[in-house]
Amino acid sequence: MRNQLLIIITLLSLSFGYSQEQTYSFTLEEAVQFALENNYSSINADRDILDAQKQKWETIAAGLPQITGAVSYQNQLKQPVSLLPAEITGGEPGTFVPVIFSQPQTATATATLRQQIFDGSYIVGVQATKAFLSYSANNKEKTALDVRKQVVEAYGNVLLAEESVQILQKNKETLEKNLYETSKLFENGLGDQESVDQLQITLSSIENQLQNSLRLREITLQMLNISMGLDLNAPTKLQENLEDLTVSKIDLAILNYEFNLTENVDYKLAENLNQQRYFEWKLARSRALPTLNAFVNYGSSAYSSSFDFLSSDQQWFDSSVLGVDLSIPIFSSLKRSASTQRAKIALEKAKTQLTETEQQIRLQLENAKNNYTLAIANYETAKENLELSERIERKNQVKYQEGLATSFELRQAQTQLYSIQQEYLQSMVEVVNKKTELEIILNTKA
Repeated sequence: MRNQLLIIITLLSLSFGYSQEQTYSFTLEEAVQFALENNYSSINADRDILDAQKQKWETIAAGLPQITGAVSYQNQLKQPVSLLPAEITGGEPGTFVPVIFSQPQTATATATLRQQIFDGSYIVGVQATKAFLSYSANNKEKTALDVRKQVVEAYGNVLLAEESVQILQKNKETLEKNLYETSKLFENGLGDQESVDQLQITLSSIENQLQNSLRLREITLQMLNISMGLDLNAPTKLQENLEDLTVSKIDLAILNYEFNLTENVDYKLAENLNQQRYFEWKLARSRALPTLNAFVNYGSSAYSSSFDFLSSDQQWFDSSVLGVDLSIPIFSSLKRSASTQRAKIALEKAKTQLTETEQQIRLQLENAKNNYTLAIANYETAKENLELSERIERKNQVKYQEGLATSFELRQAQTQLYSIQQEYLQSMVEVVNKKTELEIILNTKA
């Protein structure tokens, strides 16, 4: 019985531990899709759309029937006194009699229904809600594109760090072997101290770079987790390697993709600004129009010398009023005119900004195409240079072992190889990032 209990406890512990250490595994596209649903900015962008929908109804509801209720109670601690001519009560003419009207305590309950009949600012406000909803939708799209770019860059940086660690570990093993062999030769009187020192310098540099890459691997993985909306230290694995991802991102056909300016999210946001300024101008003009409201009121009042309004014997007096309010702006010392002119100026500025945005987007497109083309060319060059530098390093290794090359020449070849290795890794990341930047401007995932 005791053994069975131990087995059950062990299984439960393993099950609990597994659930606590859930490992996430993503391709690049899976990471992007996960982030679009879980990234903190994406979540708030969804809330902004919901907020815009609520604001739309808030604006519409302002012109629908509004019912308000009010209850009031007054206790006149010192009642006002009125003076009546004394002759009314049979007194001497020319004299007055102090009189107190009504009871000291009053209770009133009223309900009022108001309906807006005409208000120019309300009409403009309702029209503007559509533009505001459009802005919120475009802002969400902008957020989604920013999240995609952020995840792609973070994903590429993690792969870069992982590849750097592997290359540096391989370089370290080669250097350690060289250093060991050279040290043995020196100990046996067949080498010199300088050769040992040169290799030790190179090895120390590689060890520092390796430790830095190990730290960067953890940091870049944490950055990826945050960009996807995961916990900072969530165990995450990447299913792709940097070279395969780079090859998949090389597609020169995208350079001939038909560009539709109106689909660019920055252009759509600039159009939203134009719409906003247009409705602000209409709103300023509408303030010169009259407003008309109707209302109906129903209430009941009671009066007493003491607080017994809740008594069934208390008498209540009903009243009701039906009416309209008409407000006509007549003269504002040109304040409304100045406000309208300022709104018109803001509208003209927005139109100019739209034209500027169009030109900037077209320039960004050409620049992105050039950067993408250059990134591919740099990648292909770096790949060729890597093969050449590896060949040079191998030849110098052989020459050094045969005594035909100095340790300084070997170190130069190794340093050149290590530099080109990093250039090659960086060139692959650039291809991935520049392709993403071009896709964002074109608003396509091609």
